[in-house]
Amino acid sequence: MLPDWKDIQYLQTGSPAQRAAHATLQQHAVLAALQVYDPILVGTFPLDIMVAGSDLDIVCEVHDCVEFSQRVGQHFSHCSAYSFQSLRSREPPCWVASFYLEGIEVELFGQPLPTKQQNGYRHLVVEARLLAAGGTTLQEKVRDLKAQGVKTEPAFAKLLALPGDPYQALLNLETYSDQELRQLVGQRS
Repeated sequence: MLPDWKDIQYLQTGSPAQRAAHATLQQHAVLAALQVYDPILVGTFPLDIMVAGSDLDIVCEVHDCVEFSQRVGQHFSHCSAYSFQSLRSREPPCWVASFYLEGIEVELFGQPLPTKQQNGYRHLVVEARLLAAGGTTLQEKVRDLKAQGVKTEPAFAKLLALPGDPYQALLNLETYSDQELRQLVGQRS
C-alpha cells in the first residue's frame, strides 16, 4: 500500500537520506509555510531513488503568482542560492522557487492546478506503483541510471522500453491495474 503522500511522516521510517530530508523540512517548517498551497513532496526522495545532488521537489497549487512570490520570499529568500522565476511560456504557467537548506536544494513548483492533478504528483504515483511492482531490483536500476545523469522519468522509460516522450509515456500508465504494471515490469525490466 502506498503512503499518504501529503503527510511526510512516511519519511521518518525510510532510508537515512529520507529521514534527513524529513528533519530538514520539519526544522525549517517548509510545508507549514506553504500550507495554503496544498503542498506535496514529489520526486526522488519519496521514492527513495535519490542520488548525490537530488533535490526536494514540492508541488503547490498557486493561482496568484505575486502572492506566491511574496510568501515564498518572506520564508525562504534568506536561504542560500534563492531564486524565483516565472515560466509563463509553459501551459499551464509555472512558478519555480529554488534555494538550499542543510545542503539540499529545494524546488517549489507552483501551478494553477490542484496538486494531485500536476504532472509531478502524477509521475510520483505511477513511479511508486512501478517500484512496488518491480521491487528493489527496479529501484536499484533506476538509481544506477540516475547516478549516470539520467533524469527520473527517462530512467523509468528506458528500463521499461516505453516509447515516445518519457514524461507522457509514464502518464499513459496511470490507468494500468497493479497486475498490468507487474506484467509490464516483468516483461521489460
